[in-house]
Amino acid sequence: MLRILLVLALAIGPVRAADRPNILFLFSDDHALAAISAYGGRYAEIAPTPHIDRIGQEGALFRRSFCANSICGPSRACIITGKHSHKNGYLSNDFDTFDGNQSTLPKLLQGAGYQTALIGKWHLVSEPQGFDHWHILPGQGNYYNPQFINAQGTKRHEGYCTDLITDFSLDWLKNGRDPKKPFLLMCQHKAPHRNWTPALRHIGGYKDKTLPQPANLFDNYDNRSSSLKLQQMSVAKDFSWGHDMKFRGKNEWPAHFTALGNGEYERMNGEQKKIWDAVYDPENQQFLAQMRAGKLSEKQITEWKFQRYIKDYLLTVKAVDESVGRLLEYLETSGLAKNTIVIYSADQGFYLGEHGWYDKRWMFEESLAMPFLIRWPGVVKAGGKPESMIQNIDYAPTLLEAAGLPVPARMQGKSFLPVLQGRKDKTVESVYYAYYGENTHRVAAHDGVRTATHKLMHFPTTKEWQLFDLINDPQEMKSVHADPAYASVFAFMKKEYAQKRSEYEVNDAVVPKDRSKEEWWIQRHREKVQESKKAGNPDLVFLGDSITQGWEAAGKQAFDASFGSRPTLNLGFSGDRTQHVLWRLFNGEWNGIQPKAVSLLIGTNNTGHVKQNPSETAMGVKQIIDFIRDRSPETKIILNDVFPRSANKDDEMRKLNDEVNRLCATYVDQQHVFRLDMGPQFLQADGTLSKEVMPDLLHLNAASYEKWAKALAEKLKEIGVQP
Repeated sequence: MLRILLVLALAIGPVRAADRPNILFLFSDDHALAAISAYGGRYAEIAPTPHIDRIGQEGALFRRSFCANSICGPSRACIITGKHSHKNGYLSNDFDTFDGNQSTLPKLLQGAGYQTALIGKWHLVSEPQGFDHWHILPGQGNYYNPQFINAQGTKRHEGYCTDLITDFSLDWLKNGRDPKKPFLLMCQHKAPHRNWTPALRHIGGYKDKTLPQPANLFDNYDNRSSSLKLQQMSVAKDFSWGHDMKFRGKNEWPAHFTALGNGEYERMNGEQKKIWDAVYDPENQQFLAQMRAGKLSEKQITEWKFQRYIKDYLLTVKAVDESVGRLLEYLETSGLAKNTIVIYSADQGFYLGEHGWYDKRWMFEESLAMPFLIRWPGVVKAGGKPESMIQNIDYAPTLLEAAGLPVPARMQGKSFLPVLQGRKDKTVESVYYAYYGENTHRVAAHDGVRTATHKLMHFPTTKEWQLFDLINDPQEMKSVHADPAYASVFAFMKKEYAQKRSEYEVNDAVVPKDRSKEEWWIQRHREKVQESKKAGNPDLVFLGDSITQGWEAAGKQAFDASFGSRPTLNLGFSGDRTQHVLWRLFNGEWNGIQPKAVSLLIGTNNTGHVKQNPSETAMGVKQIIDFIRDRSPETKIILNDVFPRSANKDDEMRKLNDEVNRLCATYVDQQHVFRLDMGPQFLQADGTLSKEVMPDLLHLNAASYEKWAKALAEKLKEIGVQP
């Protein structure tokens, strides 16, 4: 059915099937705008990027291009799903695994006849889906002599990572694809990610030169959130002895350098090390001699660190630019250029010493902004610099529309194809950003909105607001949220913030959340992931909290009698709220299964634990339904009303549950989602709840499980789900 719809869409879409463009998506990691000469940054003259620049010169360059979550894996997930992190389930690199069973750009293009390939950095843990060919780095990957993974296994390749990714991409374009089909090639580099290891042909490229440093390299973080001083990503304090600064041997100054060694050097062969040592050793020894002699101040040490960092960073960019040049040249010589969309972007920006930092994560401009240059001959006017504000969740809808395909309603991004075609210049007035926190670098969780002129950040842990005037304070050195002169702006931005969170359905009930600090919970999760892998396509999946888990205890006899002969999977976890169920589903418990039916009962812990607003809890229930519908559209969902709790009908938590049920009733369509209300069977005529039904006025006893089992069995028969 999906394939038929796609074919019909192609027939009526804005781009005729015969004219569907190829798509070459060139992507790097942590590429700051300041390191792309087309953006006119401080390194434009000393470290030009002519091949990347060419894409913008022959097409368009977006100056207001932003990420939704400034971290490697989450940004990639936003790009291929067209959804914010809380909707695609990949919020951080700590414990999350990307759920490839959801709808994605490559899957949709592949289903419409595109040949799809992914080469280079993937960094989403799970195996890629939606690609006819994939050849990826394991995890973060290495710069020198890296391993690559494909469907046949893992193999180490001699050479430099950026060059190898380019070689593999060119080989697929020349020899691996069907020339009769349009293609999507995602060529994704590791560079210029930490630890910024240049190709041998480039090391020493800025020898004896002092590169410009940002004016706020020694930022003291006054006039802004207290959390800024707690980060661990500073040039002054957090560079490592070997990994970042390229020293060998024992760390002589642990007060100035962390102890991490240089794994890239250890991967080099003898000849590579010889070339490397000839450049780095003299510079290292000169610095170390000055340190031993006590000739360097703290400021001078930081400035030396910055010079080592920025030179290595820019030299890794040089190889990426050369890669872009090689691929553009092939498009020209092969005749593919005239009908190929070429995009250059990166997963986010990066701090090149601004605010004294390296890395990303913060919503400050240097890591929020991401490059986006696009060339499409005959469509995108050469030399354009649109003022439109775009975000990485917009890439997928734009490319789908460019290919003549419908954009799924669940994608949150908006196509900016009209901007590319010159029919419209403004698409959105603001963008929403959310960083959920990780163990790395101690950057506080925060979210916010950015307009053309202002930026608002919110730090939930400390309940702090930050407001920046981007026109008068582009370096974001002072928050003006408490300045009376900005009172009206502050009020407007908070309203915009609330509106964006509402538009994207953001609240605690819908943001996937693990309980990994609870050993029993994570152990049960691992067991359920394995059960799901072995389950095939069970008849029934039971999804919920302790009441659902109770089918294995007080409800076991009733369960065995009613469902024991059918293949089932119990995904109930005591204490779970909607956000915990979502995390489990996104992280392996669904695992591509296609059950006949799901019994969903969730929400009472949102009520009981935090007395959450019913509309938010209902939104969490809706996201669980949407998750199932996206991955298993034929599955029938029995949406159980949240069971009554507390003795009296006027109890606060009972009333909250009643309102959740009223709101969730709107999700019932009698085709895919069906309602089961056990309230009449559990309550007395006057609305009271007896301990004979629920001994603790929350959980069922064996007799009540028998009632529920009977009602579920009747509902299954009613909706046509037979044993």
